[in-house]
Amino acid sequence: MPITLNDEAAQVAFGEMLGQALAGRGQVHLIGDLGAGKTTLARGILRAYGHDGAVKSPTYTLVEPYETASARIFHFDLYRLGDPEELEFMGARDMLGSDALCLIEWPSRGAGWLPVPDLEIHLQLVSDGRRVAGTAYSQQGRAALARMPASLSHKEDEC
Repeated sequence: MPITLNDEAAQVAFGEMLGQALAGRGQVHLIGDLGAGKTTLARGILRAYGHDGAVKSPTYTLVEPYETASARIFHFDLYRLGDPEELEFMGARDMLGSDALCLIEWPSRGAGWLPVPDLEIHLQLVSDGRRVAGTAYSQQGRAALARMPASLSHKEDEC
């Protein structure tokens, strides 16, 4: 069952909780229409690791790396990706295969190249904010959902 986040502050707070639950590792696909709040959620996740600076969508650079005291995080935005093979040429395999947390906006643009994520987060614009639902595809993803507060995670593989 999805949850509704009423405003940007609630979305950032949810992202912080999710970031803590992820423990600095894994691959998370952020899925939603333009303006659904994928980058806002990424900002909250980054705050969980102590990043207080700006978080912009790496639409033109495709990836923005962040190094904190407790995690290496790669924030991808594949909206402008012309071909999934471009990910190979930019060294994404090393980033995705590392012991890092990878947040990937517009993962459908990398279909056929990206591996199955640990966790998929769907964001949808609704009249009273954003509706968020998550699905785990790995033990790591299930463990992250299990670490979320009980009010947000009520099934083992979905929030």
